Amino acid sequence: MRIDLASAPGNPEHPNEDWVSAATPASGGGGVLVALDGVTPPRGPDGCVHGVPWFTARLGGRLTELSGSRRDMPLMEVLAEAIAGTAAGHRDSCDLSHTRTPQATVVAVRWDEAYVEHLVLSDSVLLLESPEGGVTAVRDDRLDHVPAEVLRSHAATDALRNAYGREGAFFTAAADPAVAGRAVTGRTPRERVRAVAALTDGASRWTDTFREGDWAACMAVLRKEGAAGLIDRVRALESSPSQVRPRWKQHDDASALYAEL
Repeated sequence: MRIDLASAPGNPEHPNEDWVSAATPASGGGGVLVALDGVTPPRGPDGCVHGVPWFTARLGGRLTELSGSRRDMPLMEVLAEAIAGTAAGHRDSCDLSHTRTPQATVVAVRWDEAYVEHLVLSDSVLLLESPEGGVTAVRDDRLDHVPAEVLRSHAATDALRNAYGREGAFFTAAADPAVAGRAVTGRTPRERVRAVAALTDGASRWTDTFREGDWAACMAVLRKEGAAGLIDRVRALESSPSQVRPRWKQHDDASALYAEL
C-alpha cells in the first residue's frame, strides 16, 4: 500500500483552511482518507469565535477517528456523528445558527478487504481507478447548477446553502448532522479499485478549470509526481498569463491525497 498527501495554502500569509488525513489500522489491509475544504466566509461576522481552520481540524480529526474505529457505522452516520461532536465543542461560545458559521466540503473514503466505501459532500472530488486503468470521478455537483448571478451574491448564496427543500440548494458540513444525508455515497468491491484520490477544488483545477488532462491523466500525475507534484502544476498554471483565471480566486488552498490499494 502506498499513501501520499500534500496541502498548500492559496496565500502563505493566510492560514490554510483545508484539512487532510490518512489512517491505516495496525493490521489488515484497510485504510481511511479524509479531505475537507473549509468555506471562507465573506468579510463580516460569522457567529463563531474560532474560525474555519479550527473547525476543519476538529471535524476532520473526529471524522478520521470514527471512520477508522467505527467500521460498523456507514460513512454517512460517521459524518453525522462527527458534525454533532464538533458542534457540541463550540455551541456554548458561538452562534451555530448563523448562515456563515464555519463549514466545509467533505470527501471520505474507507476500505477493507471486501469494499471501498466513499462519501462526497459539496465540490471536492473523489477519484476511483479500476485495475484496467479507468477512472471514475465521484462528485456532488449541486453547486455547479447554481446560476452565476446567484453565486456573485453572498446573501443569495447563503440562502441556498443547506436550505432543505429549496430548489437549487447545495450542502456543506456545518453544525447540522442531518446534512450528512445529502452526501453522495456508495461502495465498490475492493478488487475493482486499484487506487483512490481525494482532491479539494484548489487541486482539482488541473482538470476541471485548466483542462490540462482528464481525470485519468490527473491520476497518472498523482502516481508519477505525487500529491505535491499535482499542486505544483496547478500553481504554475495559476501564475501563467496565458491561462483563464479561475472564477473565485487566482490561488486557492489546494490539497490532494492518493492511495494505491
